[in-house]
Amino acid sequence: MKRGIAVLASVSALLVVGYFTATKWAIRHEMLTFYDPARDNRQVAVEIAVRRDKEMQADAGMITLPVAILNHGNTVKFTEYSFLANMFAARGYLAISIQHDLPTDPPMVTKPGELYVGRLPQIQRGIDNIHFAVSEMKKVAPNADYDYLTMVGHSMGGDIAMYFAKQYPEQTKKVVTLDNLRVPFVTNGRFKILSFRSKDPVFKTDPGVIPPEEVREKSGIEVVQTGFQHNDMRDTGPDEAKASIQGMLNKFLEDDSPPRPIETKAPPEMTDPGPVTPYVPGAPTPKMGKRLGSAPSATVTAQQ
Repeated sequence: MKRGIAVLASVSALLVVGYFTATKWAIRHEMLTFYDPARDNRQVAVEIAVRRDKEMQADAGMITLPVAILNHGNTVKFTEYSFLANMFAARGYLAISIQHDLPTDPPMVTKPGELYVGRLPQIQRGIDNIHFAVSEMKKVAPNADYDYLTMVGHSMGGDIAMYFAKQYPEQTKKVVTLDNLRVPFVTNGRFKILSFRSKDPVFKTDPGVIPPEEVREKSGIEVVQTGFQHNDMRDTGPDEAKASIQGMLNKFLEDDSPPRPIETKAPPEMTDPGPVTPYVPGAPTPKMGKRLGSAPSATVTAQQ
């Protein structure tokens, strides 16, 4: 029996990999760089991934593209989650990956004992980047649904995604995190949450981030213990990890049923963050590539 289940799981993973491999050629990638005048012309680079046929239908006014916002981990570049961007694009989403950090930004000063280990300024900067990138993308790709965003993020990016959902629940459709460690899950049940967790001796989730099982069941929160390490959850990770995440994420996105309402007098917004632990930095990653070409707008630099 166990052997049969294992074979079925392997076949399912192969089918998922085959599906996304077959559709990858039909996905268009483009780099855009915006400059935020409200923040001293801060550079906000994005990479979009979209299925060509879906983009043509949206341009013709036939459909409205759902939008997924991808947020990278600390020290990781926004271009290092193509396995997620391609999966969302293959399902008909406009996937927007945002670069939150710049070389000119001051170094992060973590403060154990403070809320989110003192990372709130960096998280808020990520929220500002999301708002600005969305406002600019409305000009570039207007036929997309920017009112209801699927928020996605790895590590620090997962904390940004969860914090966005806490602050703007009316603009959040679903949340997907890959081993976010600091910001507690939203538990009011207004949207569904899928979270992949690592088994890593170095990267540990702070107490109070993941709510207890009974709260998760009421709030529409699904937690997947993957057995993979924290840094496996990006393009540099093993194919097995990426295929497994794609398969479970695909099932999660297929379910569009609304979350069940929580029958309590005062639904909790978030769990108690509890005590926090020191930050452990990840491995350094390659620098961003050069920008190529130019966009029709004076505030945008495009890269194909």
